[in-house]
Amino acid sequence: MSTYQTSNEKLRVSNIKKTFGSMDIINDVSFYASENEFISLLGPSGSGKSTIFNIISGLLLQDSGEIIIDGRECHGNIEKVSYMHQKDLLLPWKNIVDNTTLSLIIKGKSKKEARAEVLTHFKTFGLQGFEYKYPFQLSGGMRQRAALLRTYMSSADIMLLDEPFGALDAITRSKMHYWLIDVIKELKATIIFITHDIEEAIFLSDRIYVLSDKPATIKKEIIVDLPKNRTADIVTSEKFNEIKRIILQTL
Repeated sequence: MSTYQTSNEKLRVSNIKKTFGSMDIINDVSFYASENEFISLLGPSGSGKSTIFNIISGLLLQDSGEIIIDGRECHGNIEKVSYMHQKDLLLPWKNIVDNTTLSLIIKGKSKKEARAEVLTHFKTFGLQGFEYKYPFQLSGGMRQRAALLRTYMSSADIMLLDEPFGALDAITRSKMHYWLIDVIKELKATIIFITHDIEEAIFLSDRIYVLSDKPATIKKEIIVDLPKNRTADIVTSEKFNEIKRIILQTL
């Protein structure tokens, strides 16, 4: 069992490869994420990003390579990993409280215990007052907040977010970016974020890994050297546009 790790390293993906039949999907991909860091995987649609997430979460097994969490190699153990898809996948017949408690109930907590634990987070996630609403009563942005809370309750260690804002309109999506920046300050989670939107990746991330088209390889690691407090004018700053230019040249 591998036990190596760098200082405060939370996750390391090491030389993973994956094929489906005769098709190479992932080819020798390696990257890492430190504790409480926000990492984006940026690449073309269909480049294998979601397959990487499926491997990290234990839904798929890689053909070779290692997934290392907290210095230990994992073999399909997803206890420390939660996964949020683009679609919110909220159950329409359950209210928002009961949607967000599902993972706790699966882990053996009573409905009363699970509700009490989840309700303490509703203010942080901007859901106060919507506890007993049903998904159809919420806007797209509010549904994604509920889905993120459910993901957080599943595991706060490593959160995999697969284009969670991709289906939202541009105005709502921009508002969700600012909201996420604020809320992650309180989450204390390592976040790996999939997107093919360059500006979204720059705005949200501490570091970006640019992926090639399929089969996925890491083309470049980019450190996003921007102030932690991301404001509206940052997207027109010289540094922001310099990072964008480097990404466009890499892609």
